[in-house]
Amino acid sequence: MRRARKILTWVGGILVLLIVAVILFIAFFDWNRLKPTINEKVSEAIGRPFAIQGDITAHWAREPGEGGLVGWIPWPHFTARDIVVTNPSWAKNNRFASLKTIDFRLSPFPLIAHRIVIPEVRLGEPMIDLERQKSGDNTWTFKLPESSGPSQWQLELNAIAFDKGHIDFSDAQNQIAMGIDVTPLGQGIPFDQIMDQQEKDSRAQARKTTGASEKTMARGDGDEKDRQDDTKRQQLYWFAWDAKGTYKKSTVEAKARTGGVLALRDAKRPFPVQADTRFGDTHIAFVGTLTDPMNLGALDIRLWFSGTSMSHLYDLTGVTLPDTPPFATEGHLIANLKKGASKFTYENFSGRVGGSDLGGTLVFDTGGPRPSLTGTLKSRQLLFSDLAPLIGGGTNAEKAERGDAVKQPADKVLPVEPFKTDRWNAMDADVHFTGAKIVHGERLPIENLDTHLVMKDAVLTLDPLKFGVAGGTVGSNLRLDGSSSPMKGRLNLGARHLKLKELFPSFEPMKTSFGEVNGDASLTATGNSPAALLGSSNGEVKLLINDGAISSSLLEIAGLNVGNYVVNKLFGDDVVKINCMAADLVSTDGVMASRLFAFDTEKALINVTGDIDFRDEKLNLDIVPHTKGFRLFSLRSPLYVHGTFKNPSPGVHAGPLILRGGGAVALAVFAAPVAALLPLAVPESGKADATQCKPLLDDLKKTPPKASAK
Repeated sequence: MRRARKILTWVGGILVLLIVAVILFIAFFDWNRLKPTINEKVSEAIGRPFAIQGDITAHWAREPGEGGLVGWIPWPHFTARDIVVTNPSWAKNNRFASLKTIDFRLSPFPLIAHRIVIPEVRLGEPMIDLERQKSGDNTWTFKLPESSGPSQWQLELNAIAFDKGHIDFSDAQNQIAMGIDVTPLGQGIPFDQIMDQQEKDSRAQARKTTGASEKTMARGDGDEKDRQDDTKRQQLYWFAWDAKGTYKKSTVEAKARTGGVLALRDAKRPFPVQADTRFGDTHIAFVGTLTDPMNLGALDIRLWFSGTSMSHLYDLTGVTLPDTPPFATEGHLIANLKKGASKFTYENFSGRVGGSDLGGTLVFDTGGPRPSLTGTLKSRQLLFSDLAPLIGGGTNAEKAERGDAVKQPADKVLPVEPFKTDRWNAMDADVHFTGAKIVHGERLPIENLDTHLVMKDAVLTLDPLKFGVAGGTVGSNLRLDGSSSPMKGRLNLGARHLKLKELFPSFEPMKTSFGEVNGDASLTATGNSPAALLGSSNGEVKLLINDGAISSSLLEIAGLNVGNYVVNKLFGDDVVKINCMAADLVSTDGVMASRLFAFDTEKALINVTGDIDFRDEKLNLDIVPHTKGFRLFSLRSPLYVHGTFKNPSPGVHAGPLILRGGGAVALAVFAAPVAALLPLAVPESGKADATQCKPLLDDLKKTPPKASAK
């Protein structure tokens, strides 16, 4: 026993002496002797010159937070000064990085198991130059030597802390040139204070961009969740980041704040982040946390967007969005960050697009052959005018504000702005949109909108594209194939039970009408703009109206100035009952001709012949009334509508008077072509036989509309 105690005493003494020797060695050894070896080994490891130009010092200190016997063991702390890392020879700046100091400490016990554990590295006044060429070569990718086998040593770096510094970033591939200054704040700013200020600033920017009231830009459902997260509320922001530069010829300004220590491995230590950025006319801001960056963990932030058009977000996010009026949104973004398969969920967001509200949840997933956008959107009140930018509509001033490249010609009505089909193949989409209420005044009483948008392999479909109009429905489906050039399009549309008294609610004689509008259309086309599509369209359009009324006052309400002129010439300002209005139009290469276009009124049968040329936007129509009886009406002459869509030219044909004997003419006019209109003679709901057109159609053959194969 005595001998064993002696052995143990000697062993313990030797261990203590070894520990003391190591402590003394680290404390008094001139570490500068190792600089040449360190510089050489690090340079070999990273594939470019590395140098510690200043002193290397070391000291011992106990580790805070460690308890028991371990807490009494001091840890070695190292400091290296004036460190330089060189850039590749092709870079504009010779230095990749320079540091005033690097401070780190080692955990001594893991060294026994060949593990180098560094709880934290502190970078003093870093100056970094990041550069990428058009070829893709960049300064931040190091050429590491090929490994001859697994190393016996493992490095674990858990966190990075930093001091004031500067970063220059130049990316020829993405056309980015940026300078970033990092400055300590002096004292930590709480998360709630940052959130309140950013919310106030972002909503002020949203009101400025869209003209919306503060109440309209109320927070979304997810905001309270952000505010009540105790983990976030405990975070402090220690550094300010100021960035200025250019992105694709647009100016960029950004102000950001972050925490002081970036935890690389501990997913339970969120790193607070905040930014307020302006990319040209687009504003993006967020407040939240980043966790587990080494394993591409998660981003959890409150996010605000605003700008002149959602399409401008494509260059920043890679998400294909349509042209819109000025917009602003805010919501909760959760991102699971995985290389090549990140998933971003913008949940419970709310906002404004022009004068319309918008909300919902969208998911953008970068996994798969192409990124995909899925979700559900809803608008409680949608202004019909806010849909105009979707098809290139609006004034040239509005188009210029949202960045459209093609001006609308002064003599053209149909939008000539091409669809951005080059972006359609960048991602797939599956989004359902509902507009609960549509506002367009009394001239177009559209009540609601429901559509399912799918984009796959650059083919865009809206199926269904459904409107509630005047107590009835307009159901349609639209297919645009952006994978071909020019784009191929197809439209099928059916209008059923549109109530005339609801179409013109302010026209007194129509309030007692039981009439309805029913119609079908089937068209195919090619072209990259709405004007080009209509200018190449092939197919059929069919329409029936029964039991209505017409006068110049009615057409004035509808805003149809040409029709107002024609009706005034035919009937004066009298209200005339319409028994039936029937149209059977065929479109060939953009020219829509009348196989049948007639009004059967109580005074006359009015026949419209000619065509509408969508290619050149020209009108070539003749209006010939056939009187029913001997009235002053019979002294009037046929009319015409010529000119263009922009400047129509109505007038009176000089020469022949109109014909009498409307009944005989009616049979001739309605004979063969009206057979195709029989499917539209649908009795009004609840009435066995309400349509006045049905007697003319009962004995004729049913022929549904068909799109031309051209």
